[in-house]
Amino acid sequence: MPRLAPPEIGLHSLRPKPGSRRPRKRVGRGAGSGLGKTSGRGHKGAGARSGNKRKPGYEGGQNPIHMRTRKLRGPRRKMSMPFEQFRTHTQPVNVADLEARFGAGDEVTPQTLRAAGLAKRRHPVKVLGRGELTKKLSVHAHAFSASAKEKIEKAGGTVEIVAAGPGAGGDTGLGEEPAE
Repeated sequence: MPRLAPPEIGLHSLRPKPGSRRPRKRVGRGAGSGLGKTSGRGHKGAGARSGNKRKPGYEGGQNPIHMRTRKLRGPRRKMSMPFEQFRTHTQPVNVADLEARFGAGDEVTPQTLRAAGLAKRRHPVKVLGRGELTKKLSVHAHAFSASAKEKIEKAGGTVEIVAAGPGAGGDTGLGEEPAE
C-alpha cells in the first residue's frame, strides 16, 4: 500500500494495517474449501456436537487438576487453596543489621528501619537472630524470633511488639501518619 501524502491523511483514509485483518472462516461450503463436511470439528466426540462449550479446566473426563490437588483451608495456612491471598508476609531484619546501622541507645522502629533501608516493603517487620549485638537498643517491631529477643535483652536493650494493622495490607507502621 503506497504511503499517503500529508493532505490525504484523515479519518476518511484510515484503514487497518495490511495483513492485520483476516477474512471470516466460512465453514460447510464444500470439500474444495478445506472446511466442508465436518466444518473443522473433526469426527465425533463432544467437540463435534452442537451446543458444546468446553468448560475451563475440563480435561476430557480425566479428574481435573483442581480436584486432584489438596485443599488446605483456613486464612493463615501458607499452603491454602487461594495461594497468595491469605499468605502472611513478613520482612526479616537480622540482629547483625541492627548492629551495623544503629548506634548505642538508639530507638529502632519500623519507620527508622525504613529510613535505614532495612524495611523496604510495607509488610510487618520480624527481627531475626542472625549475628551478634553489642549495643543497647530499644527495638519496636511486629515480631521477634526467640534468639533475637534473647540477644537484644542480653545486650541490655528492650523489646516491644508493635501491633500490625488489619490484614497483611493494612497499616504496618511503615507509611506516613494519617492526616487528621
